[in-house]
Amino acid sequence: MTRAYQHPLAKILESRIAIIDGAMGTTIRTYGMKETDIRGERFKNSTKDLLNNGDLFSLTQPKLIGDIHRRFLEAGADIIETNTFGATSITQSEFFVEDPREQGGRKDPEFYQKVIENSSLNNLAWEINEQSAQQCREWADRVGSATGRQRFVAGSIGPLTVSLSNSPDADDAGFRVVTFDQVRTAYEHQVRALIAGGVDLLLVETIFDSLNAKAALVAIREVFDEDGLAASHKELPVMISAAVGRGGETLISAQTTEAFWNAVRHVKPLSVGLNCSLGPDLMYPFLSELSEKADVAISCYPNAGLPNPLSETGFNLGPADMARFLGDFASGGLINIAGGCCGNTPEHIAAIAKALEGRPPRKLERNEVAA
Repeated sequence: MTRAYQHPLAKILESRIAIIDGAMGTTIRTYGMKETDIRGERFKNSTKDLLNNGDLFSLTQPKLIGDIHRRFLEAGADIIETNTFGATSITQSEFFVEDPREQGGRKDPEFYQKVIENSSLNNLAWEINEQSAQQCREWADRVGSATGRQRFVAGSIGPLTVSLSNSPDADDAGFRVVTFDQVRTAYEHQVRALIAGGVDLLLVETIFDSLNAKAALVAIREVFDEDGLAASHKELPVMISAAVGRGGETLISAQTTEAFWNAVRHVKPLSVGLNCSLGPDLMYPFLSELSEKADVAISCYPNAGLPNPLSETGFNLGPADMARFLGDFASGGLINIAGGCCGNTPEHIAAIAKALEGRPPRKLERNEVAA
């Protein structure tokens, strides 16, 4: 029999715990960026505040974003994520399209159809994804060459600002602001741009609504098939990561950890895992359950505890705390990929990488990580 191609990262996951980077937004804030910094010359006349639209920094402050990638890589990250968490036409419309609710209307599928067909929003979304991927690629290759250790670029695909599972109208439980096909179309556009920019992996992350995630995964499959990636054996590995609440359920669609895995396992991802959520201390039992049920690599990159406005990073846990918790996960044989989400700076990732160095990964059968 001819052995299936195995992605280089899959080979790494068999022998050690791979490190993924930390929080882009948290780290950007440590640079003291202001509204004028994110606007630059290009967006100086925008009518809405843009500072919370961190993806735009890839266009207006590329040196800043490159420096952050460099720092995470030098901290020990094997995988760095593109700065594209909200880089879809749907999410970007929050910053560049007038909200109909301000005029007594509402957001609905008719509104979002116009968003999906808006060439300016689509061009902006493409540019953010492609340029961010190229920025990541440059630094991953540069540091990889300098250290003799291959680094990987994960295209970050976030959960959107809309939900396919829930109605925002208490008087109309069946109402949805957006359709499945509209969400899928927005994600297809993002996926193509990330691939054009040179990513190694596609990461559907911080999943609070499983139906949104399903649309993203369908979009990825359709891009692979329609663009001939499947036929040419150039499909990219897919990583999937959910955000869960205190009961271990996805935050909006309320799927348990096991149900979530059963809903996505047909994708045959490189990894499945948990990120963001309530911090590592509350994540252990749910990660343990997922590790027991899933037959692929397990990733874990939690928030640095709960939000704390008095903390320098805005979250409770420091680097030593995160290193201790992730070390406990490794001791329990639960993880193959580890890092941090909100509140985790390069210093956090360096501490995690050091704590996990030489620690054995969760055991995998060889065919589990073929990609």
